[in-house]
Amino acid sequence: MLEGLPPNNATHVMRLSCGEAMARRVADIIVETLDPATAAAAAFEEAPDTSSWNEGRWAVEVYFGAAPDEANIRALVAVAAGDAAARAATFGKVRERDWVAASLEGLKPVRAGRFLVHGAHGRGAVKANDIGIEIEAALAFGTGHHGSTQGCLRMLERVARKRRPRAILDLGTGSGVLAIAAAKYFKREIHAGDIDPVCVKTAAANAKRNRAASFVRPVLAKGTAHPLLLKGGPYDLVLANILARPLRDLAPQIARVTAPRADIILSGLIDRDVSGVVGAYQRQGMALSRRLDIDGWTTLLMQRGGGRR
Repeated sequence: MLEGLPPNNATHVMRLSCGEAMARRVADIIVETLDPATAAAAAFEEAPDTSSWNEGRWAVEVYFGAAPDEANIRALVAVAAGDAAARAATFGKVRERDWVAASLEGLKPVRAGRFLVHGAHGRGAVKANDIGIEIEAALAFGTGHHGSTQGCLRMLERVARKRRPRAILDLGTGSGVLAIAAAKYFKREIHAGDIDPVCVKTAAANAKRNRAASFVRPVLAKGTAHPLLLKGGPYDLVLANILARPLRDLAPQIARVTAPRADIILSGLIDRDVSGVVGAYQRQGMALSRRLDIDGWTTLLMQRGGGRR
C-alpha cells in the first residue's frame, strides 16, 4: 500500500524490515503526522531477509523531499512499533531511480468489488467480469493498495448498483484511478482535476493506458476552480479522496456544483477526522448515507438533501 501523497523528486528514504502489522502502523503514523506534500510511506511484502532485526517478510519505506530530522522520525517509529524498531530503521539518500516504482515492486493486484487494480505484471489476474484498472508506479497517489482508494471503489460500486450518474467529478484525482474506474463503469465523460501538475500528467497517462482517454481529461485546478469543471456541473456524483482539512474546505465548493440528491464519496480520513468532515458537509445540506472502514481509513458516502439509504 502507498500511504500519503508522494513528494516530487524525493531525495531521502528511511527503511525498516519488520512484520506486516508493524509496517502498516509505521506507515499510518507517518502519513497522519507529516505533511503529505513532503513525505510518503509505502508498506509492502518482501522476500525473507534473515539479516533483518526480526526476520519479517514486510518492509516500510518512508520517502522525503528533503533531508529528514532522523531523531523525530525515529521517535514516530518508536510510538508505532517500539524502540527496537526505531533503532533498526535505516536512513539514506534515494538512488537515481523511480522511487515509487521501487516501493511498489511485486505488489499484488488489489480487488475492490468488480474492480481489480493492477500493474502491467498483473494483467493476467483480470477475469471476464472484472473491471480492470492498470495503474503503474508514478509520482501520484492512488495505486489501489491504500484503504482509502479501496473504500472509494467499493462505494462507487454501491452507487452504481442504485443509479447511473450522468455528470461525475473526481477532485484530487491523483493517479486517476477513481476517474478511470467511473469511466469504465459508466462509459461517460468524467471531469477530473488536481492541484499537482505531476498528478494531472500521470492521470492523463493512466487514462490513455486504460483506453479511457476519451472519457478522462484531467485539468490542473484548485478544487472546482476551473472553467471545464464548473461547466461540467451540476454533478450527481462527486469523488474526493484527499485529506480531512482540504475536504472540509471543499464542502462549500462541492455544494455549489452538485445537483439535488447527488452522491458525494469522500475519503482520505482516519477515525478522528470523521465528525469534522461530516459536520462540514451537513452544514451544506448533505447527510451521511454510508460509512466504510478499510485498514484504518474511512470512506464516507454523503447525499445532498438525503439521508441513510
